[in-house]
Amino acid sequence: MSNDEIVNVNDINYAIYKIGDWKNDYEINQIGLSNEIPVTKNTVFHVKMSMDEIRKSEFAFSDSTVNGFVAIATQLNPKILEMDVDDIISLEKEEYDNIIEELDGLELLAEDDTIPLDGEDYLIYKLQKECHVTTATPANEYTEKFHANELKKIEDALN
Repeated sequence: MSNDEIVNVNDINYAIYKIGDWKNDYEINQIGLSNEIPVTKNTVFHVKMSMDEIRKSEFAFSDSTVNGFVAIATQLNPKILEMDVDDIISLEKEEYDNIIEELDGLELLAEDDTIPLDGEDYLIYKLQKECHVTTATPANEYTEKFHANELKKIEDALN
């Protein structure tokens, strides 16, 4: 990729984030545990859609049915297993509501802006549809390094 390639902010084929912190603290919702903060309208839409899909997934847990975020949290956060299942479900709902509020309040890039693909101001993922699944592939070296570090954190949490 050449150094002069640009990405249109409103291009639905890219998800664009900045590294930052959420206003609230999160224990369950993996979106809120990430340091990736959406900076485009399309990215916010994609994040919300992904969250809704994860929440629609149902799993049996401790004589209850829980959504995907609760199920994932029980695998990644041992502290969650010490909680009563009803408290976990309630906390997930609170976190979801807080993240939606934060997403709705984000300062976003203007729809007609462009950004350099090879820059280091934003994490840029190329979105590709494979069957019924959208995959996000790092679109530049900066994002690739960040993504690899995030995957290592998850791997370390599982060990």
